[in-house]
Amino acid sequence: MQINSVFGFSVCVLVVWLPSSAVSEDQFNYDESLVPRYELPDPLTTNDGLSVNSAEVWRSVRRQEILRLFEQHVFGRLPRINVRLRVRTHERREIMDHSAIREQQTVYLTDDDTGPSIDVLIYTPTKSAGPIPAFLGLNFSGNHTVDADPAVRLPKSWVRRNPRMKTISNHASELSRGLQAGRWDVGQIVSRGYGLVTAYYGDIDPDFDDGFQNGIHQLDPENGTARADDAGGSISAWAWGLSRILDTLETHSQIDGQRVAVFGHSRLGKTSLWAGATDERFRLVISNNSGCGGAALSRRRYGETVKRINTAFPHWFCRKHWEYNDKETSLPIDHHQLLALMAPRPVYVASAQDDRWADPYGEMLSLYHAGPVYALFGKSGLRSSGQVEIGKPVLTDVGYHERAGKHDVTPYDWTQYLNFADRHLK
Repeated sequence: MQINSVFGFSVCVLVVWLPSSAVSEDQFNYDESLVPRYELPDPLTTNDGLSVNSAEVWRSVRRQEILRLFEQHVFGRLPRINVRLRVRTHERREIMDHSAIREQQTVYLTDDDTGPSIDVLIYTPTKSAGPIPAFLGLNFSGNHTVDADPAVRLPKSWVRRNPRMKTISNHASELSRGLQAGRWDVGQIVSRGYGLVTAYYGDIDPDFDDGFQNGIHQLDPENGTARADDAGGSISAWAWGLSRILDTLETHSQIDGQRVAVFGHSRLGKTSLWAGATDERFRLVISNNSGCGGAALSRRRYGETVKRINTAFPHWFCRKHWEYNDKETSLPIDHHQLLALMAPRPVYVASAQDDRWADPYGEMLSLYHAGPVYALFGKSGLRSSGQVEIGKPVLTDVGYHERAGKHDVTPYDWTQYLNFADRHLK
């Protein structure tokens, strides 16, 4: 399929958490007229050139091919780790004027309490008729940044130094309590009858390049050997961790483990997509401002590029992905096929008008071009490749919105996700 450039955005970009060595943003393209012409690989043509004309062939053949291509060329394989999951509950109490229950757990991955573990924070409505659907997502700076209550446990693992805090230590600080609560609209989520489950991504794999010697990688039998080109990076590790948390939710008394939506923002939006692709137990998948390596089409070379992301974050993807720096057209897949891996399950992609770095239009086009796969299942994708009006969500069997504002998660975003979940999880 041949894609033509479309004229569009003219707002400024906000980029967060870039290293000090990052090149200036004005060296990247934000002009739709300069988007190169490109041809997207067809999600409904097999590696042997055969057309996929049924849901059965998609499931048994083409889906497996595309999943393996993403393993080989983008994210790498999930860690090959045998775990012994144990859950220890530290707190279960009513909060928010008795309208919600907050639960704090530690999920141990081995029989050793000093080994790798994940602290999990859970909110559920106090009054609910039976197990409820829930949203599961990782947070960037620790569970204590989601909830300012001093009772919420501080992470013991590495924590990224927050540029808004006058600290130099990569350790959790009491000063950061509640700092990211605005991204987790607990009140709205619980009042709408859903649970919210979150954990700190650094418990799974600290977000820096040290040759994968930390986090869950110490449990990987391949650790310490020469890394294969398709060995998974941090995004695969974080996705693996989300699936382990889902394992525990399948036996939770208040949460229906068969109705869990996986959610992520930015690099964790890339993670939620990869988790949804590799673990079909997630019933709904949400990507918030995930951009390059997530929902956006790599071939557009708009905003952040494959070379830029691999240079700044060499630990996120597999080594093979580095070969496509400045060579996006050589990729055997593109990210519309990543979104297609969710079919027939509902998937929601969200963009922000000022977040040109993440290529909002490229994110929307990616979802649009996943549509033929949804059609195999009798599902409806986006009906048009034209730009969506700001603040006007499009909800079919997939969902999309572009809101005003910057690279962030807002109550507006959560309202749309809850509206979409009402259609598909209740």
